[in-house]
Amino acid sequence: MPRPFRDSESTPDGRRPGRRDAGARRGRTVRSVAVPVVAAALVVPLLTAGTRAADRPAPSLQAQFAAAADQYDVPENLLLGVSYLQSRWDAHRGAASVSGGFGPMHLTDARAALAASGPRDHAGTQDARGDAARPPRIADEHSEAKAKRAEKAPKRLPARLRTLERAAELTGLSHDALRSSTAANVRGGAALLADAQRRLGHPLSADPADWYEAVAAFPGGGEGDPSATAFAGDVFDVVRQGERRTTDTGETVTLDASPKLRVPAAADRSRSPHGKAECPRNVDCEWYPAPYEKFTNSSGEEDYGNHDRTRRPRSQKIDYIVIHDTEEVYERTLDLVTDPTYVSWQYTLRSSDGHIAQHVRNKDAAWHAGNWYVNSKSIGLEHEGFLTEPDAWFTESMYRSSARLVKYLAKKYDIPLDRQHVLGHDNVPATTTSGIKGMHTDPGPYWDWEHYFALLGKPFTPKGGPKSGVVTIRPSYDGNQPVFTGCASEGEPCPEHGSSAVRLHQAPDASSPLVNDVGLRPDGSPATTGVNDTGARVTAGQQYAVADRKGEWTAIWYLGRKAWFRNPSDGPVAVPARGTLVEPREGRDEIPVYGRAYPEAEAYPEDVPVQALSPLPYKVAAGQRYVTGLRTPGEYLYAVEYDPEAEHFQVVRGKQKYYQIQLGHRVAFVKAEDVRLVR
Repeated sequence: MPRPFRDSESTPDGRRPGRRDAGARRGRTVRSVAVPVVAAALVVPLLTAGTRAADRPAPSLQAQFAAAADQYDVPENLLLGVSYLQSRWDAHRGAASVSGGFGPMHLTDARAALAASGPRDHAGTQDARGDAARPPRIADEHSEAKAKRAEKAPKRLPARLRTLERAAELTGLSHDALRSSTAANVRGGAALLADAQRRLGHPLSADPADWYEAVAAFPGGGEGDPSATAFAGDVFDVVRQGERRTTDTGETVTLDASPKLRVPAAADRSRSPHGKAECPRNVDCEWYPAPYEKFTNSSGEEDYGNHDRTRRPRSQKIDYIVIHDTEEVYERTLDLVTDPTYVSWQYTLRSSDGHIAQHVRNKDAAWHAGNWYVNSKSIGLEHEGFLTEPDAWFTESMYRSSARLVKYLAKKYDIPLDRQHVLGHDNVPATTTSGIKGMHTDPGPYWDWEHYFALLGKPFTPKGGPKSGVVTIRPSYDGNQPVFTGCASEGEPCPEHGSSAVRLHQAPDASSPLVNDVGLRPDGSPATTGVNDTGARVTAGQQYAVADRKGEWTAIWYLGRKAWFRNPSDGPVAVPARGTLVEPREGRDEIPVYGRAYPEAEAYPEDVPVQALSPLPYKVAAGQRYVTGLRTPGEYLYAVEYDPEAEHFQVVRGKQKYYQIQLGHRVAFVKAEDVRLVR
């Protein structure tokens, strides 16, 4: 936990900009906290003889916001709203975000963060295209130049990545204090807001509505900047609605609702154009295209990248939205997606403010999921972040911007908002057995699926009675903190952190081994606690058929066997649900499962190579049931040549129908002729 801030660590000039009368409480939520005393404690140590500052209890985070708002004449509810959008009031143990931000106010010091962060490999061992009709491309002659470009730091960082530096100038506090102390960090944020208001020529008003432009400037934007306008709109939404949350330090912070707060008419976000980008009007979005061009590969052969031109949804229905994290900072991610020898995705979302860049048209097939069937029927969203560094957080701004984008896409392409259509990259199946170990594991166990779906307007609510045959996984994110290892080095415990993930055991006993994923471990060994080991893990929103119950333990059908998790009535991690299940048809002892829903061999024309229906190493046995999400025809997109006008690709369709099921952590497909439905 960060140590409390003491003024003896700073070198303030003694001035308090814009200080109002001590009794004023304009634009403030009245609370039973000693605001004047706390505010004074931040400026002059009020110590009795023989009392050391280190012995004093630190003021609560709620009081720190009140004191900082009072000192810098900033409406307290506005300061709380800005902080909520930046960090949801979490301190993240003093660690930096992917954008170099620190503390509840997300004050940015990107050089300090970059110095502690090494380069990542986004592609891993997986062929992101996932189509056997073309040789996989992972490494080529361009890799060395690409790596050098990705690791090259910019000579001058933009203002949005240097807000901590400006906060230090305004407050006289040290960079270290602003990074490690929540009280100092909140003061720095208040100082930045007040400074922005003055620079805009506006008075330090008691009315939060008068601060719209200053809020827009907080992440480093400015008047007229679309990303700044989107951020300010989100802050005003939060202040109107109110919030209450227990932070990562165990403190409860409250922002009372201000439903009558107005937004300036000039800030109407619905009028913000996006040019060529396909985005809702209530987000900040730009067109930052990925290259579609030819090049000569390392074998001297002509190749092209980094996506395929098609005509969706006319050519194929878009069934999925796939959630990724970048495993890179935003600027490096843009370098990678604009490399024709690399892979692609439709959208990248920036952590600091939720800004969106679109790279590939939604009508085209991007190479992102490692499964060509899913690629051909999905839209990929990359979110700036690192799954193995939980304190490099996914900001509230990014969650909200992403949720708006997903709602827009779901409505436009008629995609159901559930966990069988909105997939994590870690829920996408491998196409063949040999590809299972190479599949990606992002966005990982620290992505807050419950919060995300609440923002989508589809919260995971209980449905059905206590004996329901289906459950929805729904742990309490903040209180659910399973031990993970391998965030920093293999075997080393990760920092304690809230999680969407629930572990699965072989028996109703916490000491029993974890469930084995035979695809990941053919030798039969159990899963591990590794942060990237998805072999015995379910996550919030996923639905499973109940296999058994014993006391506080519930068993579900998972990868062809019973898998147990503790589900006490006073702290459940799953809630009753309703759904449609599939089970093997009568007379079938077991049926195969597949990682793609391809047509039968007879459906392929002569000029398209037949794609084998390769079963995965899992079996669905008689008596087992699995939740199904959609019924889909067998389809295969054949696109293997440079085709700028999208005239030569083919979509092969057969008579074979499939059901998608929640097989394990990842989804899978079974043939409709092999199963019967149970409602």
